[in-house]
Amino acid sequence: MEVTIDPLFLAWSYFRRRKLQQCADICTKILQDNPYDQAAWSLKTRALTEMVYIDEVEVDQEGIAEMMLDESSIAQVARKFHGTQSGRPITGFVRPSTQSGRPGTMEQAIKTPRTASTARPVTSASGRFIRLGTASMLTNPDGPFINLSRLNLAKYSQKPNLSRALDLAAQATEHAQFKDWWWKVQLGKCYYRLGLYREAEKQFRSALNHQEIVDTYLYLAKVYQRLDQPITALNLFKQGLDHFPGEVTLLTGIARIHEEMNNISSATEYYRDVLKQDNTHVEAIACIGSNHFYTDQPEIALRFYRRLLQMGVYNCQLYNNLGLCCFYAQQYDMTLSSFERALALSTSDEEQADVWYNIGHVAVGIADLTLAYQCFKLALAFNNDHAEAYNNLAVLELRKGRVEQSKAFLQTAASLASHMYEPHFNLSILSEKIGDLQSSYTAAQKAEDAFPEHVDTQQLLKQLRVHFAAI
Repeated sequence: MEVTIDPLFLAWSYFRRRKLQQCADICTKILQDNPYDQAAWSLKTRALTEMVYIDEVEVDQEGIAEMMLDESSIAQVARKFHGTQSGRPITGFVRPSTQSGRPGTMEQAIKTPRTASTARPVTSASGRFIRLGTASMLTNPDGPFINLSRLNLAKYSQKPNLSRALDLAAQATEHAQFKDWWWKVQLGKCYYRLGLYREAEKQFRSALNHQEIVDTYLYLAKVYQRLDQPITALNLFKQGLDHFPGEVTLLTGIARIHEEMNNISSATEYYRDVLKQDNTHVEAIACIGSNHFYTDQPEIALRFYRRLLQMGVYNCQLYNNLGLCCFYAQQYDMTLSSFERALALSTSDEEQADVWYNIGHVAVGIADLTLAYQCFKLALAFNNDHAEAYNNLAVLELRKGRVEQSKAFLQTAASLASHMYEPHFNLSILSEKIGDLQSSYTAAQKAEDAFPEHVDTQQLLKQLRVHFAAI
C-alpha cells in the first residue's frame, strides 16, 4: 500500500527547511483545486514574502538623490586613514552604507558602486526596495498572486490573522485603537521609506512605549543616523542595552557608530563585547583584526583573520588581508600564495586592482622596483581611478628621472583623493625641487589640511615661509 503525504503538510515541511520555491509551487497546486483554502493562501503568501524579504535593519542603501540633495548634513568628519573615497580604512567587511562612503561630488556619486555586487548607481532607495519586493509577483506568468487593487482593506484590517500578511498598517492601527505596537512599527517603516523621518520617529517612539522590542530600537536608531544625530542614536542603543543586556545587534550598532565617527578604540571595545556574546560574529572579528593591523600589530591581526578562515569565510578580501598581515609579520612564505588566492577569488575589477596594488606595495618593501612598477600599472589597468597607485607610480617615475610624468601622476592622485596627504606632499616636494615655490606652497597647505600632524609637511611650510619672507 502506497503512503502519500498530505500536500499542505509537505508544503509546511519545505517552508521550514527554507525550500521556499517548492513550498510555493505545492500551494499553487492546492489553490488550483480549492481557491478558497485559507491555509494554503497564508502559507504561499509567507513563502513569497520570505523569498524577497529584505532585512531593513541591516540593508540601508542611499541613492544619489539622498546623498547629494541632503540638506540636513552639516559637518564633515575628518579622516586620517585612507582606503576608500571617503577616507575610511578598509576592513574587508561590507556594512550598510559603507561600501564606498559618501562621494563628495555628483561625478563621484555616478561612478561609485552602490552595492556589493554591481556598479550600477541606485537613483532612489525606495525604488530599489520596490523592485526587490515585487520581483517574484511581477514575473508570475498567471499574473500577480495578490491583486492589491481588488482588496477590501477595511475588511482585512479587522482580521488580525490575515492583516499582517497583507501590510494594512494604517487601517489596522486605527482598528486597534492605536495600541498595537506592531502596526506602529510598520507605519514607522513606511514613513522611513518615504523620507518622513520625524513622523517615523514618532511612530517608533510610540511603539516603544507600548512594548520594548529590539528591532524597534534598531529602526529608531536608523532614523537618527539618517538625521545625522549619531549621539542620539548611541544613547538610544545604550537605553536598549538597559532592557536587553548583552544584545549583539545593539552592541554592533554602537560599535559601527563609533567607527564611523573615527573613534576606533571605542569601536574595538564594543566589538570585543560582541565577541563575548557571540564568538563567531564575522564583522566583529574582521574589524578587530583590521584595527590591530592599522595599529602596527600584524601578528595579532593575523590570528583574527585565520580565525575567519577556520570559520569557513572564503573570499578575496580575507586572503588579501591575510597576505598583508603575513608580509608585515615577516611570514614571507605565505604572502604571495595568499595574494594568488585573492586574485583567483576576485569577482570585480576593483578587487583585482586592490590586490595588484598590495602586491606592488610588497614589491616595494623587498626593493623589487621593476615588479612594483608592473603591479601598479596593472592596478590602474583594472581601476583607472586608483589614487594610491598613481601616487606610488609617481614616486617610481621620479626615481627614473621622469619629472613631468611624475608630476602628472601626482596631480591625478591629488584630484582623485583629496583626503590623502601623500600626493599633495610629494607634489610639494617635487615643485620645490624644480623651483616652482608657489605651487609647492599651495600643495603643502593641502597636505597640511589633510594631515595636520605631519611633521615633514610642517617643516616644508616653515622653510617656504622663511624663503618668501626673505624675498
